Amino acid sequence: MTTVMRHVWTYEDYLALPESGPIRYEIFDGELSMTPSPNTRHQEISWNLSFAFGAWLKNNPGGKSFKAPYDVIFSTNPLQYVEPDLVYVSKERLSIITGQNIQGIPDLIVEICSPATEKKDRKEKFALYQRFGVPEYWIVDPETETVQVLRWRDGHYTLAEECRGEDHLASPLLPGLSIPAREIFAT
Repeated sequence: MTTVMRHVWTYEDYLALPESGPIRYEIFDGELSMTPSPNTRHQEISWNLSFAFGAWLKNNPGGKSFKAPYDVIFSTNPLQYVEPDLVYVSKERLSIITGQNIQGIPDLIVEICSPATEKKDRKEKFALYQRFGVPEYWIVDPETETVQVLRWRDGHYTLAEECRGEDHLASPLLPGLSIPAREIFAT
């Protein structure tokens, strides 16, 4: 990950950037951050999770789920903008979804670690999501084939569960959703 310094980046500055090709941009505290595009393993896991969320939403309409690339803006001063791998917004909070992006705090964010993003996912994004009170944050680790489920409680995240192998991933935010961990990591 490379950080490019500039006075303070705005969302308009971001929109004026040239097409990124194999680079993904995000902005933390007004500083532009660039990350290489995800690898094949990352994309397989992303598809598996997206498929599971889509199937659940078909039977539980109302909320919405989006996968990267999709902009989530937590704040504009300073700009806090990310492109989570997967994001879920409940039907009670659909007003934060605009025609262009999400402007506010989603109910659930999923990040899939890769060698290029693991530090950012576990430290910088963890701190950002915790600061803004994202109710649930899943960190998916392809290397260990685990999913850490972090829930925001009393101003900070606590590890609610860690799923692997035959464990089933579930969330009180998504009643009835049960994803076998092995299916998340299936190729």
